[in-house]
This record gives sequence, structure tokens and C-alpha cells, in this order.
Amino acid sequence: MKRTWLALLLAAACLATVANAAETKKDKKPEETKAKEETVLPAPPRAEGEGPFKRLILRGATLIDGTGAPPVGPVDIVIEKNRIVDVAIVGSPGVEIDAKKRPKAEAGDKEIDLHGLFVTPGLIDMHGHIGGKEQGTPAEYVFKLWMGHGITTVRDPGSLNGADWTLDQKAKSAKNEITAPRIKAYVVFGQGREAPFTRPEEGRKWVDEIAAKGADGVKFFGYRPDIMQAAIDEIKKKGLRSACHHAQMDVSRVNVLTSARWGLTSMEHWYGLPEALFADRTIQDYPVDYNYANEADRFGEAGRLWKQAAPPYSPHWNEVMNELIALDFTIDPTFTIYEASRDLERARRAEWHDEYTLPSLWDFYAPNRQNHGAYWYYWTTENEVDWKNNYRLWMTFVNEYKNRGGRVTVGSDSGFIYKLYGFDYIREFELLREAGFHPLEVIRAATLKGAEALGMDKEIGTVEPGKLADLVVLEENPIENLAVFYGTGVVKVTAKNEVIRTGGVKYTIKDGIVYDARKLLADVRRMVKEAKEKANRPVLYQPGLAPKAKPSGP
Repeated sequence: MKRTWLALLLAAACLATVANAAETKKDKKPEETKAKEETVLPAPPRAEGEGPFKRLILRGATLIDGTGAPPVGPVDIVIEKNRIVDVAIVGSPGVEIDAKKRPKAEAGDKEIDLHGLFVTPGLIDMHGHIGGKEQGTPAEYVFKLWMGHGITTVRDPGSLNGADWTLDQKAKSAKNEITAPRIKAYVVFGQGREAPFTRPEEGRKWVDEIAAKGADGVKFFGYRPDIMQAAIDEIKKKGLRSACHHAQMDVSRVNVLTSARWGLTSMEHWYGLPEALFADRTIQDYPVDYNYANEADRFGEAGRLWKQAAPPYSPHWNEVMNELIALDFTIDPTFTIYEASRDLERARRAEWHDEYTLPSLWDFYAPNRQNHGAYWYYWTTENEVDWKNNYRLWMTFVNEYKNRGGRVTVGSDSGFIYKLYGFDYIREFELLREAGFHPLEVIRAATLKGAEALGMDKEIGTVEPGKLADLVVLEENPIENLAVFYGTGVVKVTAKNEVIRTGGVKYTIKDGIVYDARKLLADVRRMVKEAKEKANRPVLYQPGLAPKAKPSGP
């Protein structure tokens, strides 16, 4: 296997999955290759949700519309089939609503009383992998975790279960034949080829082929510059979009600024951005014994990278930021996926693991020299402090990028590094808040900004007439506490000193179909319980703490 393909495999955010999807298959027939790629169980036919209705009226909610405007209410939201047709302010807080001011219900209309509840646009996960064979995560499990947290649109960055598999799930979701967010399928560059690219024309041809299949975009990890530039140019000509995880194996030749100038539309994570900000070097200060294939090296040294970049607000720092903004470039930071690097115990002990993490996924997370993101060979306080300092600089850039008008979106990259679908998308909200975003800016990043990045802002991203009826209904105020989006809710103590759980999404509405979010999460708990029973593992022990097996024999 040639170096360019080795780089792709090593650099992939889903290392083992990409290897399965992109490895050389010279001796296999097309049917065998297809069967190999289709390794994740697709979602079953939809059995959940009511609607869409000829006319649905949501009554009396407080609205957070996704534009950055403050909450307003009470409002009535009128939906016809899968479109919002009216958003009417129908009164003032604390005063009984005058029925004469409200949209009139007609015979056969469906009405839902949302007095005291809050409505936001449907959420957009800009970095959502639909499970994986190594994790043992079927699509139904992933989709219901997403939908149970109000996520109505997902960009799959890589289609690593195979392009045909992802496009099949995309088509079924678009028809609402399955319970799933709408899917935007970005295919990893080179997927399906039997050999690496050696000429720019080959890259262009591959883009033409995946465009004809119905892909929405391409995900890069880097490549030989002339080939990558040609592919990005062809992507633009085809009207597709592009994303890149600028992996260390190619970032010395193509950093974020280089690819943005070529027309790349978004960067994933933060790789390639510090390298664009280097002022006194051109290559990261790797230790002499560094080996990228050793993930302890890879992630350990990644935590020491931002301090090598130009300092905040310095001339070079400003120049890079301003040029990226001028290029209308999107940053999808995925703070959450690296959080275990700065606080391993927090990520490993997250309360949702008990009822929502499958045993197979728990095993994939555990320290292991072969699994991607399982780099806890000996993770030290020094590693965590380095990463905390890394975050301070990284968050400073992202927050200022937003302040100057740059587009920042919300992505999770869950399924790795102790991060769970749905739950850790909400954790990204809290990390953006830590970076300096106002809660309204966080929700705008999760809705309107994601829609803009996908080229879908005429259809989704805000609650206003003419747009698709993608909505989230909550019982608590998310501006006061973003954590109320979590499926496990939040802890409160009543005036009687009783400890209660409150919050969580009540309804997820996609395309005018109303889903009971708590029932979706109950389905996930059932899946996990059954998997534990089948594996005879009622408890998922922390690494190294499982009881020793008793020796057999006399």
C-alpha cells in the first residue's frame, strides 16, 4: 500500500472503519466489496412518530427562533404537513391569552398545548458518524439517540459504512420511512477505489462519480496537493461541499489556509489551523521518537500544538483569521471529542454510560493499542494539563472567529473516546459556552449556522414561515441552562428539599412528524439492557477493575 493511502488510513478520525472502507481490494469482486462495506445494521422501518398532519398548531410556547433573537412568547406555531406557515405572538407572559388573537383551529386540526414549554429549531450535528462495525452500534441505536436529543439533521463526514449504505439511509430518512434525522452524506476521498490516486484527473473523475451517486460532499484527511486541489475544484463545479480533517501525515503540505484558498468549505476539529498560524516554524515540534501510528504519541503531542502557534491577537494570528472569514470558511470545532484528553475521568464516568452505552461500544473505548481513540496507555496529569492549556488557546480563536463574523457550527464526532451519540452533542453546547459563546449564540451555531454550512438555510435552521417543520420542544429554559437538553435531564432540589430530575427533550419534530423523545430514549435503554443480558454483563466495569475470572479445574 502506497504512502498516500497509508496516510489516509492512519489519519482517519475513524481509523479502523476507514481502513475497512478504503483498503485495497484488488482480489475481491464488486459484490464482495459491497458486502464488506455494509457492516452496520441499517435502521428498521419507522414505527414511531405521529403525523405529518394536514394542520398542526403548537400552542403557547416560548420561542427561541435560532437567529440569535431573544426568547419570545407565548407564540402559536402553525404547521401544514411538513412546513411552518405561521408564527404568531398571541399574548404576554403572565397574562391570560385572548383567544381572539390566536390562529383558529379548523375541523381535523391537531393541537398541542405547549404553555410553559420552550421551542427551538431542530438541531444540526455537523459531525455525526452513523455508528461503526468495530463499535457494534446499529443505525437504530444511533438515530434514536440523536432524535431523542432533538437532532433532526446530521452530516455524516465520510460515509464510512460505505457510500451506498449511507445514501440508502439518507433516502429512507428523506421519505420518513425510518426514524432518523435527515442525512447529508459526505464521502471520504477515494472511498471505493482499488488503488490510490496518482494524477489530478483521477481525483476529478472520482468526484464526478460520487456526485452522480447523490453524495452531498467530500471528506478529506489530506492528500498530495495537486490531486487534492483538483478534487476540490471539481467539487465546487459539481455544486457539492467539502470538509477536511487536516491530518498530521499531510498537514505540512496542506494546512487549513491552503485548502480554504482552494475552496474547501469547512474544517473539522482543529488540525491544520495551528499549522496555518505558525510564525517561527513550519513543522510541529515532534519528539525524536514520535510515531504517528502510536496513538499515545499522536494525541499526547496534539495537546502541545496550540502553544507553538502565533499568540492570540498577534499580527499573523489576525491575518489568518481575517482571511478565513473573508473566504466564508466554516469551523466545526468538535471540542467535545477531545475532552477526555483534558479530563479522562469525567468522560469515562459520564452518568449516561450506565444505561445508554452498549457493551460493545464500552469495550471499543477501553485502553487498547489497536482501537482508534483508545490511547490511554498511561495518561498522566501532565497530559491533561497540556490539553487544558491547549483548549484555552483553541477556544480563544474559535470565540473570536465567531465575534468577527466567522461561521462556527456544532459537531460531536461521537462513537469514540468515551463520547456517546446525542449526549455529547449537547456537551458541545456547554463547551462552546465555556469558550465564550452566549447561550443564544450556541443555539444559533447548532441551528442556523449549521444550515448555512450545509447550504440549507432556506429550508431549515430557524423557526419561521416557509421553512421545514423541524423543531425541538423542552420543558425547561435552555438559555438559563443548556444542560436541560441532556436526555438524562438535570438535577434540581425542590422547596421541600426533594431531589428531582427535570429537563430533557419532550418532543422532537422532524418534517412535521411529532416524536416522543423520551420514548425514543427508552428504546435505546431497552437495546442496551438486552445487549447486557445477552453478554451476561449487567455492569460495565471501569478499565482494569473487572473481577478476575476464577481459575477453572480443581
